[in-house]
Amino acid sequence: MATTSIERLRTPMRRRSVLAGTAGLLLVPATLFAKTEPPTQPRPLVQVWKAPSCGCCKDWIKHLEAHGFRTQVQDSGNTDARLRLGVDVQYGSCHTALVDGYAIEGHVPAREIHRLLKERPAAIGLAVPAMPVGSPGMDGPSYKGRMDPYDVLLLAKDGSSRVFQTYR
Repeated sequence: MATTSIERLRTPMRRRSVLAGTAGLLLVPATLFAKTEPPTQPRPLVQVWKAPSCGCCKDWIKHLEAHGFRTQVQDSGNTDARLRLGVDVQYGSCHTALVDGYAIEGHVPAREIHRLLKERPAAIGLAVPAMPVGSPGMDGPSYKGRMDPYDVLLLAKDGSSRVFQTYR
C-alpha cells in the first residue's frame, strides 16, 4: 500500500531529514531575497544664466528639475555666457545654460538634453532660437494650449547647425 506524503513525514527519520533541509534554507543570506535597486546616477547639473525677472526662464528651470536635472541659476543675464560658450547670436534666446560641457540656448526640452548627454556628439550644444510658444517654459496657461512648430538645433563647432529634433 502506498504511503502519503503526510504519513512519510510522521516517521521520525523523515521528519529529521525534512527539518534539516529546511534549516539549510535558513543559512541562505537574506540579501539574496532582498529587492535590490540599481545604483542611482547623480542628477546632471545645469548652470543657467538668465534675467532676474524672466518668468518663462523660471518655468523652463522647473521643467528641467521635474525631468531629473539639478539647476544652479545666475540672475545676471545671458549675453556674456552665450558669448563665452560659443553660441552665435543668431541662435539666441532669453537664457543660456551649460550642462556637462554642452551649451544649451533657449527653451530646449529636457528630453533632448538627456539625449544629447547620452549620444555625446562633437558639438557646442543645443539651441531653440527665439521663444516658440509651446516649448518648455513657453507652455503656461496664458498660452491656452497653443503650440508653434519649432526645431531643436545641434550647434556644430564650425558655426553651422542641423536639426536635432523637430516639434510639430
